[in-house]
Amino acid sequence: MNRSARDADLDARMERLGIREADLEERFVGGSGPGGQKINKTSSCVSLTHGPSGIEIQCQESRSQSTNRYLARVRLCDRIESDRLAKKAEKARLRAKKRYQKRRRSKGEKEAMLKDKRQRSEKKKMRGNVRRDD
Repeated sequence: MNRSARDADLDARMERLGIREADLEERFVGGSGPGGQKINKTSSCVSLTHGPSGIEIQCQESRSQSTNRYLARVRLCDRIESDRLAKKAEKARLRAKKRYQKRRRSKGEKEAMLKDKRQRSEKKKMRGNVRRDD
């Protein structure tokens, strides 16, 4: 895939997610880790902050600043998508939980529950004070 098609796909994805370039704050910082003099001399590590969500992404995967800029945006899109999916799944889980809590018990379940309650009641009645017959 050539660079312009790759960038066009990324732009379409960002637009679909509602991420605008104006909302992004991009900084280039010196990298760390292996790489020696090249890492120490250049600022190829990209730090990308998305203002509305407060998500901050750092990318130092490549020695190329432009590649790191692209990868940081891809990671930001991935993170925002996963956050949205997690929120959606949590809402669905809460709806299912509420539905489960409100359901009626079947006739067999209710009879079994009442039987257990009666047995527990009888057991507790037997715990009364002991009377001595002298």
